[in-house]
Amino acid sequence: MLALLKLIQSIFSTLNSEGTPGQVAAGIALGACLGLTPLVNVHNLVVFALIFVLNVSFGGGMLGWALFTPIGFLLDPLFDRLGMALLDSAGLRSLWTAWYNTPILPYTNFNNSVVLGSVVAWLLLVIPIFFGARSAVTVYRERWGSRVMESKWYKAVTASKAYNVYRWFRPE
Repeated sequence: MLALLKLIQSIFSTLNSEGTPGQVAAGIALGACLGLTPLVNVHNLVVFALIFVLNVSFGGGMLGWALFTPIGFLLDPLFDRLGMALLDSAGLRSLWTAWYNTPILPYTNFNNSVVLGSVVAWLLLVIPIFFGARSAVTVYRERWGSRVMESKWYKAVTASKAYNVYRWFRPE
């Protein structure tokens, strides 16, 4: 129950944060990489670093991760086929061989068809995700943000004892 309240509160605080819609959208777009691709890989370490270093919304990154993880699992068969097609491509075989024989690059797991396919798919989708998220955050803030914050449901969640206990332990 507390985890659900924490997630709901995190989503609304991110959507209503002082960050620009572009900062939230950039965080969501980077978080989408974490959700779409298998987690334990070098490229995700780079994405985590970018979320921390760049002026993007950390909450947006975590929201993108949460939103795109189930989508990533659903699309794994498609990512596998895309990755296999790229790995089996005769024109790219010398590239894969060179990458595999280069220090550090084998740790990226790009020889795994799901990893390669999901990273390529994310690279193709990152710009549409960014613009879609920016538009969605803008529409939410203009049309629904104040209504949600004033709703009985939101006030009940924030007034609940479980939420108040969570706020005691929440890092500021």
